[in-house]
Amino acid sequence: MDQTDEEATFAALSVELASVIESHLPGWITGSILQRAQQAGVVLDAGARARATEAGERCRDEVGPKIWALLTSDIDDQRSTPLVLLRSATSFATEVLADWGVPPIDRDAYELRAFPLDLYGLSPASLADVHESLAEPGVVWGAAKAYLHRKRHGA
Repeated sequence: MDQTDEEATFAALSVELASVIESHLPGWITGSILQRAQQAGVVLDAGARARATEAGERCRDEVGPKIWALLTSDIDDQRSTPLVLLRSATSFATEVLADWGVPPIDRDAYELRAFPLDLYGLSPASLADVHESLAEPGVVWGAAKAYLHRKRHGA
């Protein structure tokens, strides 16, 4: 495979990953809100469910373009990762949960240091924590990126 084919393959993998991430953003945020609220004993009426759904859609509308911009940029211009962007997306759920008076959960010292604004422990450890269907395209994309980077820049 020559460099052009490798670049094209990586571009296709990037588009696939961006598409799958974007498709799962609303459900992940909505589900995170509803699950954490239920665990805290919050009664979820239709209005609460609508607010959770709205937060998920706002996340898709605001974070989705950032995911696309990152994943469709040249690898040498990528200064972040999809996982970092997803971790910041927990702010959509945090806002709703805090407005509802849901108390923050107990977090360990690492979580407090690494994710100080994630009061509800929603930051994903991997793409699969957002949705299981992200595991394979995330690993394939990461391996392809590492391969392409090594090919461009040597060992």
